[in-house]
Amino acid sequence: MDRHALAEQPAGPAKGPDLLHLIHRLGFVQLDSINTVARAHDMILFSRRPSYRPNDLKRLYEHDRGLFEHWTHDAAMIPMAFYPHWHLRFRRDAEMLRARWRNWRRDGFEQQFETVLRHIRDHGPVCSADLGQDEKKSAGGWWDWHPSKTALEYLWRSGALTVVGRRGFQKRYDLTERVIDTHLCPGMMECDHQATVDWLCNAALDRLGFATSGELAAFWDTVTAAEAKEWCKQALTRGDLQEIEIECADGRMRRAVARPGLADQAADPAPAPGRIRVLSPFDPMLRDRNRAQRLFGFHYRIEVFVPEAKRIYGYYVFPLLEKDRLIGRIDMKAHRDEGTLRVRALWPERGVRWSHARTRRLEAELDRVRRFAGLDRVAFDADWLRAPV
Repeated sequence: MDRHALAEQPAGPAKGPDLLHLIHRLGFVQLDSINTVARAHDMILFSRRPSYRPNDLKRLYEHDRGLFEHWTHDAAMIPMAFYPHWHLRFRRDAEMLRARWRNWRRDGFEQQFETVLRHIRDHGPVCSADLGQDEKKSAGGWWDWHPSKTALEYLWRSGALTVVGRRGFQKRYDLTERVIDTHLCPGMMECDHQATVDWLCNAALDRLGFATSGELAAFWDTVTAAEAKEWCKQALTRGDLQEIEIECADGRMRRAVARPGLADQAADPAPAPGRIRVLSPFDPMLRDRNRAQRLFGFHYRIEVFVPEAKRIYGYYVFPLLEKDRLIGRIDMKAHRDEGTLRVRALWPERGVRWSHARTRRLEAELDRVRRFAGLDRVAFDADWLRAPV
């Protein structure tokens, strides 16, 4: 929890350098388009700094250029200081996407590279809607991309373009050399493969505290499992890491690596805040679902893409954190037309007794969330408190 900035009181400034410092500490903030109450990146930052507002991130990203947007395991805001370490990702995404999209028959996107780059060079930043009006789209849902849209995404993922902001939630792309300092641009500095692997593994461990080699690889989702395993082996041989045993929520022990002395540092941790906090489903504490289940006994799977009749909980359910324990999950939605944050259901975790005191703490947190979402009131459905599943 401490490495995820959840062990201290949720307080403090959340603008400019202070906000950048928080994101640097987390490593990145995942982006998500779903706005059931607020977008995932905003909920992640608000849960740690209640003074945070979405324009603070927008300003840091689009005006101050303190962040860039790219992929870890999904689209994310990443500190600009990390940009040199993304050259390996650009190269690997270029190879992977070219093969994948050819296999998925995304015909014609490669032929649009020069046209797209020339258009942006001549006319400035674009959204996908600005291009390809006469092009045939592929069949199927959110993957309904015309060749120019596919080219935009490919050129961004491979480093030739940079996302400079969003219109609504639609990305705006510009030439990387017009956004990123020239000496940092792909092609202008050498990608030192081993140095990048070393940085990514070290940076992942710093943000996890302890981990298996697989968890280190998964953190940024750039280093391969084999590379992370070899990195751990060499670091253990040098004495830079030590093996430790971690007790999981079910009592089993699991081997991990950590910096020497970590166990001594964790011997007497400060008490975590007592208030209840609503977390985003994509919170750094929960992003690795298997790790969260092992450490906290909290099984979470998002059910957005599960047919309604087959959902266990709901479309978009928020985990609830109290002190150092995940105590339940809540299904709620902002009904903006009526100014209401409506709570449909809450399921406590097994072994959590839901008391009147907990309800009051929950109401206090929901009032904070309500104000953050720009709503007027909180309303509970009649049967909102459910039995553990």
